[in-house]
Amino acid sequence: MDQAGVALCVLAAIVGTAGWWVSQGGPRGRLIELDRSRPQTAAFRVDINRAEWPELAQLPGVGETLARRIIDSRQDEGPYIDHDDLRRVRGIGPKTVERLREYLRPMPGGDNLAGR
Repeated sequence: MDQAGVALCVLAAIVGTAGWWVSQGGPRGRLIELDRSRPQTAAFRVDINRAEWPELAQLPGVGETLARRIIDSRQDEGPYIDHDDLRRVRGIGPKTVERLREYLRPMPGGDNLAGR
C-alpha cells in the first residue's frame, strides 16, 4: 500500500512538471536558451547627493577612498549643485567628471542629462 502511495505521488509530480513545461511554451520552442539569448544591459545611475560610499565606489574609476571623499565633501560643504561640483573633491578633475556623467542622475535645477 505504501509503495502505491509513493508511486502515485511520483506520477503526480511528473504530470505536474510536464504541465508546467507545456504552459511555459516548451513544445512551441518558446523556452529561452541562455547560449542564444541577446545580451542585456542595465542602466546604473547614482544620485550624488543621496548615495552612500558603497554605491559610489561602483562607478568607474571611483574606489572606496574617492567615494568616501565625495561623502565627506557633501557632509562638510553641503550638497552638490551640479555634477561639476564634484571637482571640489580632491582627486576628481574635469576628465573624471566627464567620465562619470553618464552614471549620474540628473540634478534638479543643475545640469540636465535628459537631453543627452
